[in-house]
Amino acid sequence: MSRLGVVLSTATEAPPKEFVQLGQLAEEKGFTAILVNEGRGDALACAEAIALNTTRIKVGTNIANIYFRHPFLAAMTAATISDLSEGRLVLGLGVSHRPLIESLGMKMDQPRQYMRSYVQTVKKALSGQPIGSFFRPRPAAHAVPVYVAAVTTESAEIGGELAEGIMPFLPARSYLTRLVAAAKAAARGAGKDPQAVDCIVSIPTFIAEDVEQARSAARYNLAFFAQLPFYRKQWRRCGFVDEVNALQEAWKKNDRRAAAALVSDRMVDEVCVFGPPSLCREQLAAFHEAGAALPVIAVSPVNEERLAATHKALSLLAP
Repeated sequence: MSRLGVVLSTATEAPPKEFVQLGQLAEEKGFTAILVNEGRGDALACAEAIALNTTRIKVGTNIANIYFRHPFLAAMTAATISDLSEGRLVLGLGVSHRPLIESLGMKMDQPRQYMRSYVQTVKKALSGQPIGSFFRPRPAAHAVPVYVAAVTTESAEIGGELAEGIMPFLPARSYLTRLVAAAKAAARGAGKDPQAVDCIVSIPTFIAEDVEQARSAARYNLAFFAQLPFYRKQWRRCGFVDEVNALQEAWKKNDRRAAAALVSDRMVDEVCVFGPPSLCREQLAAFHEAGAALPVIAVSPVNEERLAATHKALSLLAP
């Protein structure tokens, strides 16, 4: 498999300069793309910093939170980074999660409808169409592919109909196939070529020679995401109903370790990449076969620091 990306997390304490260094290393190692999520930092700003210090690798967001920026600003920032990078920007957009949004004093009202209108406005602005009564932006100098975060088939349909593709996170491989099919069907219904619909999948990745240590780290990681209702809903649709119900009960006691013990081997096998590099490559190939046109590794540590784990992964899994 020649196409492989990596996503960096702003939820860590790593300064942006380290992101730049990782971007340079990923480019050197032949990775297709390096993307940045929006946890506790500005994903677009970090993507710009990486773009200005690299020459070939695609840069972008996985994902940029649509509640943080007006769609006009998102489009103008994306167009700027795309221009500076000579067309290397990938713009992934997502709604984040209701508890996180509401903790910042914002409301999440009809998020799927808001995503639809947001993508439409971003695409209009990128093409130079007027936004409102006063703003007629300059068309983007390069094509800016837009992707929609998709944990439901309904969201995947927006990506297929209005955007260039979808960016799922934490789907089981069997469910990923359904998301891709929904996106392609929506593209076909909109008169677009369904084969042109792209799919970039961010996959939790745990590299270790000891498979059980890697699996344990994966359980602990997945337990964290079980706090968030959108991911619980997705996992129920994946067939992990018993596991999710038990995890939800465990989190009522705010006990992550107890929750981690409830993550089944089946969940880890279907959702994560873990173990020695050779096994990780086999699992990445399985995600590709399930519909991930561009698998993207989201590296988490196994008995080490995240930065060291990411450096190691870039070397051990280099395309």
